[in-house]
Amino acid sequence: MSVKVFLDTNILVYLYSASEQDKRNKLCQTLNNLHRITSIQALNEASNVWFRKYNWDGTKIKKHLDNIELICDEVRTVTRGTVDSAISLKDTYGYSFYDCLMLASAIESDCREIFTEDMRNGQVINNLLKIINPFTHAGSSS
Repeated sequence: MSVKVFLDTNILVYLYSASEQDKRNKLCQTLNNLHRITSIQALNEASNVWFRKYNWDGTKIKKHLDNIELICDEVRTVTRGTVDSAISLKDTYGYSFYDCLMLASAIESDCREIFTEDMRNGQVINNLLKIINPFTHAGSSS
């Protein structure tokens, strides 16, 4: 089975960015042969970015959300247990609550890595999950 990686919001946004072609191309190459997981939270946040920053209409956003669900092998929901885990991670690591919610979702999904630009590249969370910035790292380390 391929390596399970969790995709943070910024990764999802870059997959559809016309203004960040280099990052988009790098992601398309890097994500091949990986088991890709994201969460409803990431879909919500990406939708907000597309509304606010790109001024997309709802029809275009829904189309891209459909595409993300095709690209990702799993889209996870956030539960009360996820929230509790995120609170503990925030107390331990000091990231924003919403970043910790992503970390908690990734850990619950048995991911070995989370792809993001928002946290410290190379840091290992709870001896389970490695933070990877795919734009500064050669790709999946597992």
